[in-house]
Amino acid sequence: MSINWVGLWTIIRREFSRIMRVPIQAFLAPWISALLFIFIFGFVVGKRFPPIGGHRYIEFVLPGVLMLNIVNAAFLQSTSQTYFQRFLRYIEETLVAPLSYIEMIVGSLAMTIVRTVITALGILAIGVAFGATTVDSVPEFLFWVVGVSVIFGLLGIIVGLWSNNFEQLTMLNVFFITPLSMVGGVFNTVNMLPGWLKWLAYANPFFYFANGVRHSMIGYSDWAEALPLGVAVTLGLSAVLLLIVWRLYAVGYGLRE
Repeated sequence: MSINWVGLWTIIRREFSRIMRVPIQAFLAPWISALLFIFIFGFVVGKRFPPIGGHRYIEFVLPGVLMLNIVNAAFLQSTSQTYFQRFLRYIEETLVAPLSYIEMIVGSLAMTIVRTVITALGILAIGVAFGATTVDSVPEFLFWVVGVSVIFGLLGIIVGLWSNNFEQLTMLNVFFITPLSMVGGVFNTVNMLPGWLKWLAYANPFFYFANGVRHSMIGYSDWAEALPLGVAVTLGLSAVLLLIVWRLYAVGYGLRE
């Protein structure tokens, strides 16, 4: 079956036009948030921390802050994209277009990845201003940025299809994403936790995302086995969530009233 490139490009162009109408919300807000985290935790407070794995604390915390912001960017992009298509009822135009469900999903994810990559590049530029940006492996870095974007882009589509109001749209972010990301090794190593709490980090998928981004940037990993396990978690979650989203599209959940 041939791919409808015109349809895919139309979806990407439409969503790019939408987020460019709100550049402060889409890009400037996460960059300012990252700047504050890097300045306060990395630059000011970080001076009191000893080197971690031979790296300054600001170099250690930058990958965690970057991961935190690409998670938020991916989730907010896909939830708002899906929800507003339903709310403004122009999702019907996509449904009657000659596009398969996979093409619709890929079109949505493509714009999610574009937004997260732009967000990541801005944070890397901020890190350069503090002399803290290094990328040890570009292919590995791209894998984690794209992999995390896909996972939370798909999760955002599910929430966007399920939500019937703005309160429901933010519930997962407030009660799941933010708490788990904060205890997922963004600002600390696993060794900083009490022994009885270390299992919580290893059971937290955000730990593997933060650890992977950190390893790609500064070559440091909290736990040797975390890298291959993190790759497996990322690929496994992507496959499961893609199957769920495809099934929701196929049965018309949240799409057809």
